[in-house]
Amino acid sequence: MLDDARLRRMADDLCLVRGVHAVSLGGSRARGTHRPDSDFDLGVYYDVGLDRDALEELASRWSDQPVPVAGPGGWGPWVDGGAWLTVDGTPVDWILRDRRRVIEQAERALRGDFAFHYQPGHPLGFLDVAYAAEVVTSVHLHDDEGMLGEISRRLDPYPTALRASLLSNMWQIDFLLDGASKAARSSDVAYVTLCLTTASMVAAHGWHAAAGNWITTEKSLLPGVARLPIDTRNFTETITFILSRIGETPEELHAAISAMRSAPRPPLD
Repeated sequence: MLDDARLRRMADDLCLVRGVHAVSLGGSRARGTHRPDSDFDLGVYYDVGLDRDALEELASRWSDQPVPVAGPGGWGPWVDGGAWLTVDGTPVDWILRDRRRVIEQAERALRGDFAFHYQPGHPLGFLDVAYAAEVVTSVHLHDDEGMLGEISRRLDPYPTALRASLLSNMWQIDFLLDGASKAARSSDVAYVTLCLTTASMVAAHGWHAAAGNWITTEKSLLPGVARLPIDTRNFTETITFILSRIGETPEELHAAISAMRSAPRPPLD
């Protein structure tokens, strides 16, 4: 099992690689919601001149077996790059983050700007200001230049403009459900299901924004609404019930769409 001391030694080693400026622990282990078998997710913040060869050599020294390192953009324009290691029998993910883009997304979050971008593995799309959310919700293991700490300070409390923007996005729910209603007439189960799921995720983002809770991924987005410190009026239970019983006939599909229209939505003020 990877203990805290070894984790911090790994972070120190990473920051010796040319171009690496900071390292953070993110994901469920940073939030304290992890299981014993959960991965360790390390954000590796880099700049121009990242020495990928040195990073790959370091990964092979730390991992139980040699591993390749995907350079910047190797995993896609938003997930970026990194490596999947196994250290002391424990999965450890190194996830590259371009520090300039992270700073840019922190500024966008402060202005209330956001967008979702197509990215395999992110069905709703990669939320660009998740770069800022990752900094705020992570444990900063190595931050000699103070970048992570400064971003965290500027984004606390949760930006009012971002909350307002995410809540104003609730118009998409009825737009999606109107499209689903047309597709339900021909029993287009896949399209209806996609619309219902997307509508529920849009609403879930709204609930998290209403509570000032940062989101980094769609995983646990819906269950997480039930844990928010505000009255969400059984949103999670309602949506889970609807999505598990969508059906296939026009009548069943229309019933699911109607139920989704009536599901609790976050307050807009």
